[in-house]
Parts: sequence; C-alpha cells; structure tokens
Amino acid sequence: MMQVNNFGYYWLDTWVMGNIIQLGTQNFCQRYLNRSNDPCGRQYDQMTQAARSVPANIAEGNSRHSTSKETEMKLTDVARASLAELANDYVNWLLLREKIPWSVKSEEYKQVCSVHLDRPTYKDDVQHLSGIHILNQKHKFDNWLNSNDSIIEANCLLILCNRLIMMLSKQIVNQVDTFRETGGFTEALTAERLAYRTEKSIQNDAPMCPKCGKPMLKRVAKKGVNSGKEFWSCSTYPQCNGTRSL
Repeated sequence: MMQVNNFGYYWLDTWVMGNIIQLGTQNFCQRYLNRSNDPCGRQYDQMTQAARSVPANIAEGNSRHSTSKETEMKLTDVARASLAELANDYVNWLLLREKIPWSVKSEEYKQVCSVHLDRPTYKDDVQHLSGIHILNQKHKFDNWLNSNDSIIEANCLLILCNRLIMMLSKQIVNQVDTFRETGGFTEALTAERLAYRTEKSIQNDAPMCPKCGKPMLKRVAKKGVNSGKEFWSCSTYPQCNGTRSL
C-alpha cells in the first residue's frame, strides 16, 4: 500500500483546479482547433503544454517541500506563469472573433465564480479517489465547459485561469512566510553541521570566545594576509565575530 505522505499535493485545491483547467483545455483544443485555424498544430501543442505545466509543476514543487523550499516556490511560480500564458491564449481566441471577456459584473462571470471546490476526503486509495474527486469537481463546470460554444468555454476557462493565478499567488506568499520562519533544506543542514562541530569543540576543550563566551571552532582564513591559515572563530559567527589565534 502506498503511503499517503507521498501524495501531499493531492490535497491542494490548486492542484485539483490545475487538473480541471488541463482537462478543459484538452477538450477545448480537440473540439475547436483544426487544419483550417491551426494547420501545423502549433497552437494545440502550446495550449495543451501550458495547461499540463500547471498541475505538473504544482505537484513537483510540493514534492520538494521537505528538501528545498526554494525549489518549491520557483516551481509554483512556473505554474503561475504557465497559467498567465494560457489565459492570454483564451483572451486572444475571444478577441480574434470580435468577442470580449465577460465583465466581472456580468451574470455569467458571477455564476462561474460562485462554484466552489469540495474538500477532498481521501483515505488510503489516494490516486483512485483523487481521480473521482477531480472529475466530480470538473462536472460542476459542465454547463460552460460542455456548451459546444467556444466563446462560452473560453470565457469559463479564462475565469478559472485567473482564479487559479490568485490562488497560487496566495500559496507562494505562504511558502515565503514558512521559509522565513524555518528556512530550507540547506539552512537545516548548515545548522545541523554547526551544532555537531560545536559539540565536538566542547569535547576537545576548545577555547571560549573572548567576546561572548561561546565555544569556538577551527576555521581557515579564505582571504587576506592569513589566507589558508587556521584560526579560532566564534561558533555563533556571523552573530559574533570573536577570534583567537591558534
């Protein structure tokens, strides 16, 4: 049985919404792009790849949460950028047909925005249950996504893209706050290594810092007239810059 912890991103509303947009975009491109308006298939590829990038980067970023919060933030931002590219394609689709995106004051816009996602209730069979959950959430938008009217479908997907962009922006803010509080994987390793070296210095009767009284560590000067030479440095550096000669 697979461990639930391996699929943390399956619980993210952003990942679920990303999958809805990907499925909606794939259906849109299959129905409305053809040899006459996309003879080389380039627009099909670009739109479906941009849509795929969204849940893929959300998933990969979340999977790196415990090892690199910096990578998690970067990949989440890549997903957001892919959404902006896709949203622009839908705007262009509308403008090319002398149509404009729905106003935020229109009833159509309000109706789409009033649809909310349910919280997932997975147990052990995560991938199976998440598939059911994604399709159930997608069906909430069927009135627009299955309308057989490209203008209605483009407007709906444009609204969902913009909605997810805002959701990801909030997610990135939360990731930044977490990084400020706890640091990342590199910071954790540095702290662990420093704690180990400090403990070894205490065991080896290292001198105390003349400034703050904390244990000192052996370091090697990297520049200046003493470059390459060992010296004692305060273990709390850079908070304290106390030193002693060996």
